[in-house]
Amino acid sequence: MNRQIVSKTVVKAVVVALIVWAVSCALNPVTGKREFMLMSASGELAMGQQTNPQILQTFGKYEDADLARYVAALGKKMGALSHQPNLAYTIQVLDSPVVNAFAVPGGYVYLTRGILAYINDEAELAGVVAHEIGHIAARHSAQQYSKAQIAQLGLGLGAVVSKTFRKYAGIAQVGVEMLFMSFSRSDEREADALGVEYSSKAGYDSNHMANLFVSLERLNPGEAQGGLPGWFSTHPNPPDRIAAIKRDTLAWREKIQETQFATNRDQYLKQIDGIVFGEDPRQGYVEGNIFYHPQLRFQFPVPAGWKVNNTASQVQMINQDQNAIILFSLAPEKTPLAAADAFINESKAVVVKSESTKVNGMPAHRIISDIITEQGAIRVMSYFIQKEKTVYVFLGYTEQARFDGYSPVFDQTIGRFKNLTDSKKINVKADRLALKRTTTRGSLRQALGKFGGPEVKLEDLAIINGMKLDDALPANTIIKVVVK
Repeated sequence: MNRQIVSKTVVKAVVVALIVWAVSCALNPVTGKREFMLMSASGELAMGQQTNPQILQTFGKYEDADLARYVAALGKKMGALSHQPNLAYTIQVLDSPVVNAFAVPGGYVYLTRGILAYINDEAELAGVVAHEIGHIAARHSAQQYSKAQIAQLGLGLGAVVSKTFRKYAGIAQVGVEMLFMSFSRSDEREADALGVEYSSKAGYDSNHMANLFVSLERLNPGEAQGGLPGWFSTHPNPPDRIAAIKRDTLAWREKIQETQFATNRDQYLKQIDGIVFGEDPRQGYVEGNIFYHPQLRFQFPVPAGWKVNNTASQVQMINQDQNAIILFSLAPEKTPLAAADAFINESKAVVVKSESTKVNGMPAHRIISDIITEQGAIRVMSYFIQKEKTVYVFLGYTEQARFDGYSPVFDQTIGRFKNLTDSKKINVKADRLALKRTTTRGSLRQALGKFGGPEVKLEDLAIINGMKLDDALPANTIIKVVVK
């Protein structure tokens, strides 16, 4: 290799790096220090505005107007006390059972109904919201984005499939991908400290943020459900987290010089009375290897051993080897042929076979096609099926070389899509949280027993209430139970 060429290349790389560094150092609103940043403040806002509808479409917005107003007002209050008070903070509740809260640049904070079920007072909620606002104020997501961009410079890393195919393949765009990036422990520690600061300034007992983290450690939600990661997947647990929150709380109480800090337990619990708990079968569920959707009145089989992720916009079925996928979604087009044409045009698919057909009496169009990706070609079996006024899309795809092996699985699954008429499968109900008030003194175990809580579920109910089963409860205490 020519040493002179190498030398010139190195010098050029250094010069480019210096230029990038020079134009990419920005003041951090929290620390006041200059730091490396490829994304401008306006870029953060634009990313949030672009990502927000993607998130709502993918995971669904929880429909409860009173709860929405409640969390939005709390978010505005926290945001006004942050290091970026100029942002119009938007706090929304997602219709997901996963226990998580997260933020994206530009002032967007999301709480799942799953995490709301495990929060036990307004001070805890304020701490969680303030923590996420802390991530925004300290520009943690923008820092991650900048590091990811640098890591990819010159490496030629691209999407597994083309951009136009992403909406069919269920692969997230840049903004949504950021939800799956973990913050560093130092970022988490800073967000905790900011959460304590903002919630304390708002008049809340910030010690209660630690209470929630204790509950989350007991819960340890583990793997993601419905395509959304759980709390510890995106929020690594810093050592000494609880003790640090308590130290920060004491420090801010000395600065503020107040003696009364709110918890507002009963007020918060009334806001989540009746909230859906766990998976909501009305939006689709699997029973006996059959996927049922009571609201849209359809069903189809799930291949044995395949994992199902059911999101608001798509059902994803993935085999154990993770080399074959079946996706199910709705098409915006009015007819199967129009939907098929749109798919071909947008994905630039090379059609191998195309035919009109019927699936259980419903008009449909079936296509076999190849999609060229940067890693090679994938072969896709597509069905576009019209049920009443809606066109449903099935995509079964795998590597070209594996297609013949999976083709029967794709056809057998998609070909058995049909109307759901069984009233027992239609008239299912979601579990919900319900509030009960104790009438006498006693332990949590005794109270839950009086309200009919099954013995095998008592520990789970204790975690939901942020308590231990042997904790003493005075009379007239509100507790949460799960009912149909």
